[in-house]
Amino acid sequence: MNPELYTRAQKAMAELKGIIRELLSEHPNGLINAEIGRALGIYGGHKRQEGHISRTLLEALHNEGIVTQDAKKIWRLRVNSDRSKNP
Repeated sequence: MNPELYTRAQKAMAELKGIIRELLSEHPNGLINAEIGRALGIYGGHKRQEGHISRTLLEALHNEGIVTQDAKKIWRLRVNSDRSKNP
């Protein structure tokens, strides 16, 4: 493996997650995966497989305690999370 490529990929992931956090901060009522992906131009994919990039990033943010998803599949920044305040 090429460590430089790995580092660049991790930086790109961090950048995309930061952009999603910024987008959600502009929409306190939240957004669904499709809205997030389309707003950022990352929703496309194979037939019947759209939304995987944005969904994967949202799940990573969820695992980090940054975002939540409700029963209507709306994603929001987690309230009272110090991490949600620091991009």
